[in-house]
Amino acid sequence: MKWRWIVTAMAIAIAGDIPILPNNLATVRKDPMFMARIYVTLKAGVNDPQGQTVMGGLHSLGYAAVADVRIGKYLEVRLDGADRTQAEAQVAGMCEQLLTNPVIEEFRFTLEPTL
Repeated sequence: MKWRWIVTAMAIAIAGDIPILPNNLATVRKDPMFMARIYVTLKAGVNDPQGQTVMGGLHSLGYAAVADVRIGKYLEVRLDGADRTQAEAQVAGMCEQLLTNPVIEEFRFTLEPTL
């Protein structure tokens, strides 16, 4: 029976963020963790040639009802040890400094607590 518990604890630790410790088979993460789901799109007035190409392809496949296609980026960023306000500020900073080009792109994100 103990062997089954050890194998289960190891599988959980390998699959997730639960470290195996010598004195304790598994410990639960105490720091808060958030998953930021970030959506980056071109601003409304910016030409989107990639979107136009995809729209042309959809029309050639018979999807005549497609009126417009805009291509963007989707990112998932996991943050450790931050409260919600701090995590929101960090994600906004990441987007403004690196993940987007503020001249032609805009972003939005959701923040969800995770284990």
